Amino acid sequence: MKYCMVIVTCANESDAKQLASDMVEKKLAACVQLNPITSIYTWQKKVTTDQEIRLVIKTKSQHYKNLEKLILARHEYEVPQIIQIPFEKGLETYLDWIDETT
Repeated sequence: MKYCMVIVTCANESDAKQLASDMVEKKLAACVQLNPITSIYTWQKKVTTDQEIRLVIKTKSQHYKNLEKLILARHEYEVPQIIQIPFEKGLETYLDWIDETT
């Protein structure tokens, strides 16, 4: 697949905005959307509830490895969520825009 979304979570809005800006400035992402979420998960054998910021990153699949490296270098979590979701279809002019901006 030529295009993908990458889903990442951050502990706070400030970190999320900085990470998103870095991705767009380095042309690794065409767009990053930030959404506040509540996450319930098991970590170190305890069920935990946290408020987080979810980043939905739209990019080309060829940028995934460099995007992952950037996230790992700047992320505060020991094991950050980094999930790639490939997609093969979308509005042609939107996909063209991803091509132009990344």
